[in-house]
Amino acid sequence: MSRHPSRPAQDALTLEPVAITRSCFRDKFGVPRQPGLTRHAWADLVIQPPYNREDAFRGLENCSHLWLTFQFHEAVRAEWRPTIRPPRLGGNRKIGVFASRSPFRPNSLGLSVVRNEGLSRREGNLVLRIREHDLIEGTPILDIKPYLPFADVVADAHIEWASDAPTERLTVIFSDDAERQLQALDGDRYPDFRSLIEDVVAYDPRPSFRRGRIEERVYGAHLYDHNVRFRFDDGHVTVLTVTLLD
Repeated sequence: MSRHPSRPAQDALTLEPVAITRSCFRDKFGVPRQPGLTRHAWADLVIQPPYNREDAFRGLENCSHLWLTFQFHEAVRAEWRPTIRPPRLGGNRKIGVFASRSPFRPNSLGLSVVRNEGLSRREGNLVLRIREHDLIEGTPILDIKPYLPFADVVADAHIEWASDAPTERLTVIFSDDAERQLQALDGDRYPDFRSLIEDVVAYDPRPSFRRGRIEERVYGAHLYDHNVRFRFDDGHVTVLTVTLLD
């Protein structure tokens, strides 16, 4: 018999963020469906007290990649559903939520592998820089762990409906206006911005039922503090403008 009396799960389990994300992705539209698809996505994880101590991260400089456990804070729902429709299956076939990586799940927890770009002090904050991520602005980070290649790579792993990484990318064309607007931006403040835009729009971030269509409709994605407007044409996507948000 346990020496400790049992407690309700909500009382026994308390989670608090160890970091808050400052991301190039300001909302969900345009975020890659898996980390690593957007190689040029940068973010800062602002470490929160009392975890903002360098000694808590000693040795992290030797890790090329990290596991992040986080909360899908904009997908929290009062009720959960047992099945979802993965975009990879065209949004037409249902599978169980625990057979998916949908953000709409019990506890709203996510898990991502990201590239470690180093720890630094900035304006009094301890900041962990990352790249190749899929986190939106304000995402609470609940834990950080090193990625271990010898243990975390499973050579014979497979999944029937998502066996291969998406490789089909649309050709991306930048209008003259978009090119001029990008050239005027500070490269240090907006690292790899042009390449980030290409990665986001080339994989067609539209809902599954709209993909592959030629549309007159103009879409917009909020990247950093800019609105990127683009349109899907015949066989390519045209980036129209890159303007500062109001």
